[in-house]
Parts: sequence; C-alpha cells; structure tokens
Amino acid sequence: MTMAGSFIGIDVGKRQFDIAERASGAQWTTANDGAGIAGLVERLRAAGPVALIVLEATGGYEMPLVAALTVAQLPVVVVNPRQVRDFARAVGKLAKTDAIDATVLAHFADAIRPEPLGRAG
Repeated sequence: MTMAGSFIGIDVGKRQFDIAERASGAQWTTANDGAGIAGLVERLRAAGPVALIVLEATGGYEMPLVAALTVAQLPVVVVNPRQVRDFARAVGKLAKTDAIDATVLAHFADAIRPEPLGRAG
C-alpha cells in the first residue's frame, strides 16, 4: 500500500497528548481537552497531507480525539497497546517515556500501516 504524507504517532494521556511526526522527527505536546484537540486537528490539517495517525487504545481517553480526527477526515487508527509494545521491543526501543512512545507509534504507522477507521474493505 502506497501512502503519501506524514506518519503521526500520538501517545494519549489523561491530561496531554505527546505527538511525533516520523519523517521530520518533530515532536510536541498538547493538552487533552477541547482546545488542545481542536488545535491538534488544525495543526495536522495545515501541515499538509497526513498518511496515517496511530494511537493506542487507552480505555477511553483517546475517544474525543479519535472523533475529532474522524470528523476532520484525517486517517486515524486505534491499535492494541500490546501490539505496539511488541513492535517497540522488536526494533530495540526498550525505554518507555511518553515522547518515546509517540515516536514508536509513528514508526509503527510507517512500518505496519494498519487500515484507518472507515476505510476497510
């Protein structure tokens, strides 16, 4: 599958998101609230084409962001945390911080390319 654009990883926390963009290596954080989500969606839309956004299932903290990304028609997928942890081990990323997790998620998006929500079939 060929995908043009950026691969984005988002580590979801109760209070903030840690975001990493694979190609440029850019990283930033934003609040996990309405204003933070709106700003993140706008930043991603303005940055140019997005190939895929990957974040882990966190028990619900990810849902408002997933809804906003879906409404904005950005390609997003929620993955199983164990699958990403196994991937991180396989590529030698044994340390675990929110920033590292976001980077691993962006790498996972680029390497594995899971199917975005609403695009199966």
